[in-house]
Amino acid sequence: MNFQPSERSQHYLKQLCEFMRQHVFPVEQEVMAFHHQHNRHGDWQRWELNPKVEALKKQARDAGLWNLFLPDAELGQGLSTLEYAPLAEQMGRSVIASEIFNCNAPDTGNMEVLYHFGSAAQQQQWLTPLLQGDIRSVFFMTEPQVASSDATNMQASITDDGDELVLNGRKWWSTGLGHPKAKVGIFMGLSDPDANKHERHAMVLVELDRPGVSIQRMLTAYGDYDAPYGHGEVVFDQVRVPKHNLIVGMGKGFAIAQGRLGPGRIHHCMRAIGAAERALELGIKRASARRAFGHTLTELGANKTRIAEIRMAIDQARLLTLNAAWKIDVQGVKQAMTEISAIKVIAPRVMEQAVDFAIQLHGGEGMSDDTPLAGMMAMARALRLADGPDEVHQAMVARLELAKYKEKTR
Repeated sequence: MNFQPSERSQHYLKQLCEFMRQHVFPVEQEVMAFHHQHNRHGDWQRWELNPKVEALKKQARDAGLWNLFLPDAELGQGLSTLEYAPLAEQMGRSVIASEIFNCNAPDTGNMEVLYHFGSAAQQQQWLTPLLQGDIRSVFFMTEPQVASSDATNMQASITDDGDELVLNGRKWWSTGLGHPKAKVGIFMGLSDPDANKHERHAMVLVELDRPGVSIQRMLTAYGDYDAPYGHGEVVFDQVRVPKHNLIVGMGKGFAIAQGRLGPGRIHHCMRAIGAAERALELGIKRASARRAFGHTLTELGANKTRIAEIRMAIDQARLLTLNAAWKIDVQGVKQAMTEISAIKVIAPRVMEQAVDFAIQLHGGEGMSDDTPLAGMMAMARALRLADGPDEVHQAMVARLELAKYKEKTR
């Protein structure tokens, strides 16, 4: 195992760090204030694009810092999962960064699905404009009526009807639904109830302006509507799409999902580690500059011990995530299931720990919008549920670990 960033990865990381120093961090607070202004109401139809973010997207694209996540030298920059990992970490230091470089979820995962599994026609119609940043996309998976931590519970349906597929069901926590550029989504639903439980579902592309697609509301996360991205609830009522919108085939939904979630979890976890680094940095700067009871905050209580603990936890999480990225590249997603599940538990927890400590050091300011910490805390808590709660991933790690010993005792 060699986790040293490649020369190519270091080249892009240097450019990315400089771009963020010059262009992203200076406007971060202003952009977040713009978003918070939109967050006062849940009317997604009134949400607007931020002109500074749109301008930065053009600058990033012109600088070659665009679609960095895609392992294709023509459509992206040709970086492997391991090579992209340090870049995702750097983007995680600012909540506005990923979109600027066209590396924002759920678009990255949806683009990977189209890249690996989409037909030529699907790629031309949807992948190309997504890669160009002309549109945004949504992933429709989680449902309010069932325990979605077990994805086999999904009840939203996909019915074959001649030359069309008919979609019915209710989805929620569909990230990106409120974005003004959102035009298409990937809908996962029950296509064959009598098949093996992992062959019952399919994925279908659905345009958001199709008759029967009804956005019910945007959902708040800790009181924040997260404009202009938006996590929404949407009803599909007899929505008809052409059969050529089906990705791969009926019953292939879980197979596609496995290919989508592996690299995507590396992205999530490295961004979480970047956010943890930023939180620790903000906390230390604050604690070093503020005095109470005749001492700097770093000298009070057990703050030095907590700083050391968080430093060690971040480094452990990073190494675990880089190991997972390396294993995905070398052995494939199926051989990295333990590592993928492990990082999904560890990285958001470390981020939550680091941000919580930084907020404590900032006092009341840490809970306000004067720093990025409050938004980071909401994100950290959400990540412990997104893509499956901690308990699901812990169960996966335990199951795979116990299986090793079953083989040995036979």
